[in-house]
Amino acid sequence: MMTIWYGGDYNPEQWPREVWDEDVQLMDRAGVSLATVGVFSWARLEPRQGEYDFGWLDDVLDLLHANGVRVDLATATASPPPWLAARYPETLPVTEVGVTLSVGSRQQYCPSSPVYRERVRELVVRIVDRYADHPALELWHVNNEYGCHVSHCYCDVSAAAFREWLRAKYGRIDKLNRVWGTAFWSQGYGSFKEVMPPRATPTFRNPTQLLDFDRFSSDELLACYRAEVGIIRGRSSLPVTTNFMGFFKPVDYWAWAAEVDIVSDDTYPDPADPDSPAYAAMVRDLMRSLGGGAPWLLMEQSPSAVNWRRQNAAKAPGQMRAWSYQAVARGADAILFFQWRQSAIGSEKFHSGLVPHSGTDTRLWREVEQLGQELAALSGRFGDEAIGGSRVSSTVAITLDWDSWWAIEQPASPTDVSYVQTLFAWHRALTSLGLAVDFVRSDGDLSGYRLVIAPAHFAATDAQVQNLASFAETGTLVVGFGTAITDENLHVRLGGYLGEPLRRALGVWIEEFAPPAAADLQRFGSGKVPALPLDGEVFGGPAAGHVWAEYLRVEDAETLATFTDGALGGWPAVTRRQTGGGAGWYVATLPEPVALRRLVEQVALDAGIELPSAVASGGQVEVVRRGGSLFVINHGADDAELLVDGTDALTGTSTLGMRLAPQGVVIIVPVHVGDGRDRAAL
Repeated sequence: MMTIWYGGDYNPEQWPREVWDEDVQLMDRAGVSLATVGVFSWARLEPRQGEYDFGWLDDVLDLLHANGVRVDLATATASPPPWLAARYPETLPVTEVGVTLSVGSRQQYCPSSPVYRERVRELVVRIVDRYADHPALELWHVNNEYGCHVSHCYCDVSAAAFREWLRAKYGRIDKLNRVWGTAFWSQGYGSFKEVMPPRATPTFRNPTQLLDFDRFSSDELLACYRAEVGIIRGRSSLPVTTNFMGFFKPVDYWAWAAEVDIVSDDTYPDPADPDSPAYAAMVRDLMRSLGGGAPWLLMEQSPSAVNWRRQNAAKAPGQMRAWSYQAVARGADAILFFQWRQSAIGSEKFHSGLVPHSGTDTRLWREVEQLGQELAALSGRFGDEAIGGSRVSSTVAITLDWDSWWAIEQPASPTDVSYVQTLFAWHRALTSLGLAVDFVRSDGDLSGYRLVIAPAHFAATDAQVQNLASFAETGTLVVGFGTAITDENLHVRLGGYLGEPLRRALGVWIEEFAPPAAADLQRFGSGKVPALPLDGEVFGGPAAGHVWAEYLRVEDAETLATFTDGALGGWPAVTRRQTGGGAGWYVATLPEPVALRRLVEQVALDAGIELPSAVASGGQVEVVRRGGSLFVINHGADDAELLVDGTDALTGTSTLGMRLAPQGVVIIVPVHVGDGRDRAAL
């Protein structure tokens, strides 16, 4: 039987001992099978340096084990106790403007601090030695949300570590000067001792220095993680994870994914944002992709409202369940929450919990019980067709690159681009057609895909450029604006950008950037987003582009759409070049959503991808196939009518003609598609 874990963060240290017995009784009622324990307990475990108190944690783990709850045991290193800063103030992080961050919150440590790392080592050794063989243990949880609050530290300790990182990377100061382009603005360094972190400066900082500091900062956090994992793996064979945070800019999760035994994620979509279901779908696809398609764990979500937005909307009835099943549909084998019992103290006391302030005679608790019972039943229902452990298959991929994310959003760039929102636009267009989407590294193995889209891949290595160009010989490649403008050192690719292999594969080059500006906003836009008019059959008629535009020169490609007004009038906007057994498309702007969906549909057909038949009529329906099961989730405000014949695994009823209410979910096995009227869309 493949288990779909259910539960969340359990913080019994916040409550008197008599509450713990009630907790395990309620966990049994809710179907809780996994609890994360000890995340923020360092001060309780080591109240003074070298003095440890594990008795309470012994009792907690024994109690959970006796009641059939498995444990995800944390190393407690995410929030140092006050005594660490009092005795070793050099462990505190410093901002780029020189402000030292103090105690009284959490994550107040410099990742490069040798003292912090040594105290972490001592704590983790004791935890692992004590609990490695505890029968409740299921997996290890290292630290918590690395970089969430302090991703970059600019203190003197970090400065010294940065210089060592640079020395290891470049070897000689003359190479650093060449790569950083220090001939500009008289920035040439005579030795590594002169190099500092990119602290606050009078105006724009060196772009490659900024990029290297982003890389260094991600690596320093990873070094902290590796140090803890080394201790754990020397004593335990159980899997190790640390919780990622969706599309989190400061940490390169491609580098981190290889270091975890199972990918886990903390995701908090905003119930007040109508785009949340679509954006959450993209986050979940990323987690699956980071693990190479393997199942992953939804480590944290909120049962209802959070506490940290300006307006903290509660989830609508059924929404927690619907969004949980979305995660399962897209590869999750655990549905966990922050946290078990809603706190009565501290900064997160208004963050919802599985056991709310108002207790168990509540809508929220009834939904918690329902979801737990359903997931327990699903864990072993289908035999060979089990959901847990199964995979989501895809022939479509979007490239994702942290260097490009860091680079394209730097100051002194051609225009203001949100890298993630650009990815989101393409992902949403694809999933609205019912297509499953993976994220990939552009220098990885692309051979399993028929369609690869590379949006805004700004800082591309020669190997990445060549790999994308080679894919276009056999598959369909779509290159979006802002791609391969520079190499990995942020040196401009001269002669029309893109790099020679991509220029040949696409049959185009770029003469000049022309992003829409204020005048375009007043003439063509809605008052919010600058837009440029477009026309072409690939859009199904007139359309608009925004964010970016280019004077695109066509050498050996077919022009499929053009800009139609202003200085760009008549210039190509979308091109296609046949390349052997594949094709290379180029898109010189970001089309508006309806136009982009139409373009993606044409590209998918060009790639020989059969678009899924309609599954439902009406509503706002998300459809995902995982293994032998078809998940249908209605995120809209209106009912949807199912057009597929099968059995709902949740109720055992026939699905053809079923009315699916808002926030409703069905899991259909087997599936026979009827005559559809409207394509299911997010």
